Amino acid sequence: MTKLKARTWASFLLIGLVGQFSWTIENMYLNVYLYNTVTQNTSYIAAMVACSAITATVTTLVMGVVSDRVRQRKPFISFGYLLWGVSVVAFGFISTEHLSIAAAAAAIVILDCVMTFFGSTANDAAFNAYVTDVTDGTNRGRVDAVLSTLPLISMLVIFGLFDGMTQQGRWKEFFLIFGLLVSATGLVSLFLLEKRTTPANDSAFFSSIVYGFRPSVWRANTMLYLSLTALCLFSVAVQVFFPYLMIYMQSFLQLSSYPIVLGVVLIIASAVSVLAGRFIDRVGKLRFVLPAGLLMFLGLAAMFFARGAVAVIAAGAVMMSGYLLVQSALSAAVRDCTPPEQAGQFQGIRMVFAVLIPMCTGPYIGSFVIARTGSGATYEDLGAVKQIPTPWIFLAAAAVLLLVLIPVHAMKRRECHADN
Repeated sequence: MTKLKARTWASFLLIGLVGQFSWTIENMYLNVYLYNTVTQNTSYIAAMVACSAITATVTTLVMGVVSDRVRQRKPFISFGYLLWGVSVVAFGFISTEHLSIAAAAAAIVILDCVMTFFGSTANDAAFNAYVTDVTDGTNRGRVDAVLSTLPLISMLVIFGLFDGMTQQGRWKEFFLIFGLLVSATGLVSLFLLEKRTTPANDSAFFSSIVYGFRPSVWRANTMLYLSLTALCLFSVAVQVFFPYLMIYMQSFLQLSSYPIVLGVVLIIASAVSVLAGRFIDRVGKLRFVLPAGLLMFLGLAAMFFARGAVAVIAAGAVMMSGYLLVQSALSAAVRDCTPPEQAGQFQGIRMVFAVLIPMCTGPYIGSFVIARTGSGATYEDLGAVKQIPTPWIFLAAAAVLLLVLIPVHAMKRRECHADN
């Protein structure tokens, strides 16, 4: 196994975690900020979510290609984080004191797109490509096992230490703290990141953007697209239950201590992921997916039956540990199959498979299951009355998870043929 420098690990952890702080705020707090401080008209929230998703995908497609052509990731990461932080701070200065309700709401939606542009440039396009550049097939499993825990750690830190600040209405301080942290990380990365020159890619610009969507490219990179398909199906399975998990624990199970329960589950799962991550590269990514997937499947099945806090912690720990390990193995497999000279170019394609398609399908599958299995009990979310999630979302997710076996089996067959 190729050993990474302490400096490299430090850059992965700092840039990765701080980036996840920003994404947690973007995904989980901006809609609350808009609803609580500007308007209860949820059409603005829907517009913000849709515009942000489109901006993230298009930005990663375009800026990934640009970073390939410049042959440097560091400037995009460092200056991207610097401007990303500035855009986060700017949210705290939008209010209805100086703007009309419609203008303030529109300003938040537009600023969210600006924030997403800088974040996707720095994190989704450049940082993810940089990780691919500096790792190899002997250490990617371990690296992705660590990186996969960062979104959960981010949630724990923000929920545990800063959620009270938002409940008190101290939004300006909230955005200022994290905005300055993101910008400071950009400045630190100028000295922390090692300068690396990537292989030249001189293909035409527009051709490079649409390159990954061509059937001929799919045929030439079959293993890559099979690994992306597996990652996509896995991510769809996660989106079937994950958006409803906290609501399920709070409203269906009526666990008053659900933040503690969720925190314990995330800590256990993160520890398991870090400890087991070192075996992904030794065992092999594809071989590791099967036992990790079985672990997640068993955890999902157990969540269907779990009711009390202790049972939910046990089942949730199994489910989330399997989730992190499958994600780590599949993410590392995608990196292994990505052409080195086109690492940035394929980050946009990865976004389509890992983010856009799952987020546009998984939650709707979960919503459909809830509507068909619910008892009619409802809760209010940002002014909209919705049905309380039922345990059946976990079995639905388990059913979707089984589909991952199809592309993984196809990849294993191709590996066997290659060996022979």
